Amino acid sequence: MSYLSHFDERGQSRMVDVGGKPITDRMARASGLVRMASATLATIRDRQLAKGDVLEVARLAGIMGAKRTSELIPLCHPLPLDSVTIEFSFPDDATLVIEATARVSARTGVEMEALTAVSVAALTVYDMCKAIDRGITIAAIQLEEKSGGRSGQWRRG
Repeated sequence: MSYLSHFDERGQSRMVDVGGKPITDRMARASGLVRMASATLATIRDRQLAKGDVLEVARLAGIMGAKRTSELIPLCHPLPLDSVTIEFSFPDDATLVIEATARVSARTGVEMEALTAVSVAALTVYDMCKAIDRGITIAAIQLEEKSGGRSGQWRRG
């Protein structure tokens, strides 16, 4: 794509008109990393934080974030999401991987919803754990794959 679809020929911002596009099944999967001290990650993984189960609160926050994406990103279309899932993994003793998958049958994709879900889940982990670890970092929030619509399937190489 050699142009930015959210700007018209005069350079003014616009919401893309998707009215003429067909409704198709669409999916997007995004991921992000939360890095922290190994003791902090052990506390999260063992569900020992006094504030509660960090992963379950982050999962709910991520789902809620996906549902509110169009309120946060100015030119996003509100979408009737069919599903949003959030998964967590621990590739090493200091890294939490968050992965979100969003699905919809609509005229436009769900990449922003998946990315928002990961972002909000990561921010929630930070918020719940900042009292015990101020050095937490959030990194590498990215789209992993998407499918549906005119552009079809895309997967990070």
